[in-house]
Order: sequence, then C-alpha cells, then structure tokens
Amino acid sequence: MRNGLPIAANTPVLEVFQLGFGYGEVELFQNLGFTLYKGETRVVLGPSGSGKTTLLHLLAGLLALQSGDVHWQGQSIRGLSEEVLARRRLHFTGLIFQHHYLQAELTALENVLVPGYLANQVDKAWGLELLHRVGLLDRAHLLPKALSGGERQRIAVARALYNRPQLLLADEPTGSLDRRNAEKVWELMLCLAQDLGTAVIVATHDEHLVQGLAELRLG
Repeated sequence: MRNGLPIAANTPVLEVFQLGFGYGEVELFQNLGFTLYKGETRVVLGPSGSGKTTLLHLLAGLLALQSGDVHWQGQSIRGLSEEVLARRRLHFTGLIFQHHYLQAELTALENVLVPGYLANQVDKAWGLELLHRVGLLDRAHLLPKALSGGERQRIAVARALYNRPQLLLADEPTGSLDRRNAEKVWELMLCLAQDLGTAVIVATHDEHLVQGLAELRLG
C-alpha cells in the first residue's frame, strides 16, 4: 500500500533518475539511471574511491540527493524529512556493511531481532527461522565475541532481512572475509533474498563473486 492505495504488481522496487553526486570539484558520477524490480539483483563494481558506497547511501536515503532523483516503489524520496525517511527505510530497505556492526551485549538472536524492536514488531519465531536459514540456529544464544567473522556476517545478513525489506543494499559485505567465508556469505545473502523476493544491490570490488549478475560500473 502507498498513500492508502494498492501498489501495482509491476511497480519497480527502485527507480534512479539522472543521479549525480560529487564532493567539491570531484565528480563521482552523473546522469546515472536504472530500474530494479522485485527479486532482481544488480552488482555495483568499481575501484576504491569510485563512489560505490556513496551511491548506496544515496539509494538508502542516508545521504542528501544533489542532482537527480530516487524513487522507492514509485515514490520520490527527495525532500522527505529525516523522520519520515528513517521510518520508511526501516521497512523498505535492509542494509549490510563490510563490518557486521552487531551489538556486543546482545545474543545472535537478539541482534537479528533488532529491526523488530525498532519497528515494535518482534517475531522470535521468524528470527529463529532466519538463523536456521543462515546455518546458525545452534548459535542463537551466543554473544558476537563467541562467533567467527564469517558467522557474525551471516548474522548481519539475517538481521538485514528480518523486516522482509523490498530492497537489500549491501556494501562490500564480504570484504573482510577470507575466500571460503566470502563465498558462503555471498551465496546465503543472494539465496535468502531471492526466497523473500527482495531486490538486491550489492557493491563489491570482488569480480570473482559476480559472474552472471547484471553489473553497474563506476569509475
């Protein structure tokens, strides 16, 4: 639903129109445009400093737009207040970063449930199901310090998908992992998102992982 009206089944999850951004005299990209539908995945590739993280922050509404526009399910995010953006972001997007950003004092399950606490919609059974899907049900009661790096990032994947977001934005989600764990986290992230019908945009410099996926290159 949007503004009390049903959203058409063919409405894009994300639309980007002539997006441009720069810092001072340094222009990262301009006139960037694309459309993403439910269940689709697009990979953003480019060297360090090319603007991959900046692009994801713009798409998530974490950074103010300079030129162009971004639509979430047909609605522009330009000009929305921080409060409105934050509320919509909580339900519309899931975010994964290179660092897991788990809460050290919370168990694995409690970390997965954090978006539910924020939205006042805690579903412990769904949190346990997500832990099962990422292969960590037996770690539910453990604190992050008792988990490996790969396990922590898998918890971060489960947390990002807890609210069943329409759009998953992942910024170098495997950048801090060794090859074996990187491949495992990558596969889990894309498979779980596909199961939920979530559209995915993932920024990475690791071209080994992206074979067969639609690409957007920066820099």
